[in-house]
Amino acid sequence: MHVRILFIVAALLPLAAAFLPTPQGLGRVQRLPSAHAATSPRSAPLQLRATLDAIFFDCDGVLADTERDGHRIAFNMAFKEFGLKVGDNDMEWGEELYGKLCEIGGGKERMMGYWQQIGWPGGDWDLAVDLHKRKTQLFQELVDTGKIPLRPGVDKLITEALDNNVRVAVCSTSNEKAVQKIVDLLGPEKSSQIKIFAGDCVPRKKPSPDIYNLAREDYQVRPEDVVVIEDSGIGLAAAKAAEMSCVVTMSTYTRNDDFSEADHIVDDLVSGDVDLTTIEGLATSTQWEDWGVDRDIMTPESEGDAGSLDMIAGVGFVCLQWRNAVTCWQVLSRARKCCHVLAGA
Repeated sequence: MHVRILFIVAALLPLAAAFLPTPQGLGRVQRLPSAHAATSPRSAPLQLRATLDAIFFDCDGVLADTERDGHRIAFNMAFKEFGLKVGDNDMEWGEELYGKLCEIGGGKERMMGYWQQIGWPGGDWDLAVDLHKRKTQLFQELVDTGKIPLRPGVDKLITEALDNNVRVAVCSTSNEKAVQKIVDLLGPEKSSQIKIFAGDCVPRKKPSPDIYNLAREDYQVRPEDVVVIEDSGIGLAAAKAAEMSCVVTMSTYTRNDDFSEADHIVDDLVSGDVDLTTIEGLATSTQWEDWGVDRDIMTPESEGDAGSLDMIAGVGFVCLQWRNAVTCWQVLSRARKCCHVLAGA
């Protein structure tokens, strides 16, 4: 019996892969009736439910490419207003330097890190707070001029998500008022439905997962039912530490970051053909209690029960219908692990 189960799973893996060319076309999978329901009282109906409850967006570099032509300019304007100098020269962050500084999460932390790097004696936390407050005001003024548009596909994806009752949040290390200005570019109807978690709402900033965990707890969703959209290595690390799938939309300063752990990488949402179906395909939440696992697979007494074969066959059928390579590989891998546990019992 054990050998038969393992053989079926092994056979399904290449079969499913042959039919799964792209991560497109995922819909919600409905309950499948058991083929042995009438003859086997111990086999439970199968239900593989992949849900997408929420999308968590980063702000800078994701909603809009704000860093180079927004935040950097505002920082330099604030430095000049405060009369800050490095030697005989005005303190100023060039494009290349700012790209490196973006590896530090948070504007105040970024200034402190820079001052420590150059050994500047006039820098302290109080100055960083005052500068950041003024920088935020200057950034908001830049956004109001219309010089910082939303990135391609952002408005469309958020509209599609909200129309399908998928909740949206923005999780950023930037100041909340600055983030709100960018979110407001979506228009009042959509922006009013989006919660913002930003600034100092958590003690540790990215790559710590704290801000994503806070949003998850507030929305009362499971990490496997959430997909994060990020643009940086530290943002990806935060999402993965929160045990969430992550799509990376590369931005001006992040193209050389390490994205090896990302679930999907694109230049932008439009060129990458990313829509709600694509995102939902990455939220692979599997509710094991609906599979009858304890009765049919994980317990030794289930040996000989047709329910085990029914479950594996059902997984194969779902995958072939699902046509989603990422999801099917994860699902079949889990099924294979279950069978391995049974075989060793």
